[in-house]
Amino acid sequence: MKKATIALMVLSLILGCKQKQKEEISALPSQPNIVIFLVDDMGWQDTSVPFWDKKTPFNERYRTPNMERLAAQGIKFTQAYAASVCSPSRVSLMTGMNAARHRVTNWTLKKDQIQPMELDHPTLQFPEWNVNGMSPVAGIEKSAYSTPLPRLLQEAGYYTIHCGKAHFGAIGTPAADPINLGFDVNIAGHAAGAPASYFGTQNFGNGMSGKKIWAVPGLEKYYGQDIFLTEALTREAKKAMGTAVAGKRPFFLYMAHYAVHVPIMGDDRFVQKYYDQGLDSIEAKYAAMVEGMDKSLGDLMDYLEDKKIADNTIILFMSDNGGLSAHGRGGEPNTHNKPLASGKGSAYEGGIREPMIVKWPGITAMNTLTDQQVIIEDFFPTVLEMAGIKNKPTVQKVDGQSFVPILEGQKPNENRTLVWHYPNEWGVSGPGIGASSTVRKGDWKLIYFHADQHLELYNIVDDIGELHNLAATEPDKLKVLAKVLSDYLREVKAQMPVEKATGKIVPYPDEI
Repeated sequence: MKKATIALMVLSLILGCKQKQKEEISALPSQPNIVIFLVDDMGWQDTSVPFWDKKTPFNERYRTPNMERLAAQGIKFTQAYAASVCSPSRVSLMTGMNAARHRVTNWTLKKDQIQPMELDHPTLQFPEWNVNGMSPVAGIEKSAYSTPLPRLLQEAGYYTIHCGKAHFGAIGTPAADPINLGFDVNIAGHAAGAPASYFGTQNFGNGMSGKKIWAVPGLEKYYGQDIFLTEALTREAKKAMGTAVAGKRPFFLYMAHYAVHVPIMGDDRFVQKYYDQGLDSIEAKYAAMVEGMDKSLGDLMDYLEDKKIADNTIILFMSDNGGLSAHGRGGEPNTHNKPLASGKGSAYEGGIREPMIVKWPGITAMNTLTDQQVIIEDFFPTVLEMAGIKNKPTVQKVDGQSFVPILEGQKPNENRTLVWHYPNEWGVSGPGIGASSTVRKGDWKLIYFHADQHLELYNIVDDIGELHNLAATEPDKLKVLAKVLSDYLREVKAQMPVEKATGKIVPYPDEI
């Protein structure tokens, strides 16, 4: 009798556990949670994770164990691209449009105003680009009217969280507030593209003379505290995810760090080790900012595991443009992304090639890599496909292509065409920096510089550092790519600068 009672108790316990597990599984959202972890100005080499066929001295310098952890759990993209400056990339991500089409081709800030450095160029007059950024509503002048990614996710039942840098629209326009784009929560996002200060002891710039535009909004609870901005944003992101988890809703977290954008300020939790390595003050502080960003990634991954939702959460890691190198850094300018040439603002690889990792549990093979080429506007259709959102109409034509097939192990479209268009002035000089249009097709890359209307041709696979311009020795390839680029620019009615000397529009590359 005793044995029978014990057996019944054990059976009851087993059945109870199984029922509880079944209830827990059924309580999970059927749609996956999606985290886009976007870093600002992070270069291809600003990590201990090599995105090349070998480790480099820069990979040895930086400490990013959580990027290593993410890469071990997912897939690395060794040829992932964005625009060379921030707003064009962010608008492309949120709309799926190439910059040549959406015309937010430079960084935005003040309503209806092109950037001051674009007013006094010695030879070019720049077009009236969409200085007001993207817009979720029609009728805003000089803006790219579009259906935003977070709105589509929100309509599909996602709890949508914006955390960090926005920089989608100029001051006083709808897109300056991420809430207007379909985010349920906006943490610290506004029109500006950089923080006045990373230090809580400086109230993140609030109250600092001359810093009102750049002061980070909405983090008053941390004012006066010894806390770095990266850490404050991470804490707030976890709280926002907690709201979704408690409500049993799938969430979309757009974790867009201000780091590692200037001002370069040392994160005291990590900086001393880099001083001890002999790095100069600026580079030590920069390395500490990189490590702080990496800790944020690890903290979010830990949170997902602690809440037992890691297996139902996709993480996409990306940077918005190449690493800063022309100014503001320690050491020799234009060398911080080697072996890539130049850096932020440049049409060369150092300005546009990014570190990218994707973890999709059950879909991506662990600890793998791909050399398939992707570009920032591809995130829009990819995330929609991940969320199971199909055939949803948008007011804009989407240029991006989903890279879900790549994540599933396929090798589609190996010879696709990638285009960059920057008919603008960034304001800093350096290799490849300036008004230009660029195309990458297969192994080949053509750059057309607007100011002097010259062409440069590179085989990127053979010459990753873009050291050997083959324009003179490969005329047939040059001609083919010039036509491919020009045809696309014509198709989207891309804006071109005007030559001040002649008053004529700069010709397309196949017209020179």
